[in-house]
Amino acid sequence: IKIYDNGPVFFKQARVTLNGEIFNIIKFRTMASNIDLKRGSSISVQENDDRITKPGAFLRKTRIDELPQLFNILSGKMSLVGPRPEMLSNVKKYTDEIPEFVYRQRVKCGLTGLAQIDGKYNTTAKDKLLLDLFYIENFSILSDIKLIFRTLTVFFKNDSTEAFSSNKVETPKLRKLSITNGKKAK
Repeated sequence: IKIYDNGPVFFKQARVTLNGEIFNIIKFRTMASNIDLKRGSSISVQENDDRITKPGAFLRKTRIDELPQLFNILSGKMSLVGPRPEMLSNVKKYTDEIPEFVYRQRVKCGLTGLAQIDGKYNTTAKDKLLLDLFYIENFSILSDIKLIFRTLTVFFKNDSTEAFSSNKVETPKLRKLSITNGKKAK
């Protein structure tokens, strides 16, 4: 990363986890270091985005760019399995569009999860939410172990990142939750 582009090796960004607490996620930087998102560049990344560096494309394809999040896990900010941590702007947007989105904050965000294994990258926010809520409502140590093994299978097979059909998941029954700890996402 450093040899190809003289910018920092790591990328840090504010994300939301359990009870709305805000933390900095750590990833290997995959985009050019001169990108200024404050000056109009789109924050969302497309498949063939020209802002992605050549080493960055490899890191994304192999999912190695996510490995520094092990530091987030060791520091207690993330879990190995759980809903992926969202950017602050997405939490606000998705909660306005889908009020149940706030239920994702019932658990710590994770490095991998049901929505990443079954949903992939181009699944809609609503469909990912259904998968996240299904995971939350049906959580067990055994299901986490299975998801970890499924993640390793996807990782080593370089499995597809195509979306799934939303009719595969039923809407989970939701329980009310009072979110009281940590900083709140606005």
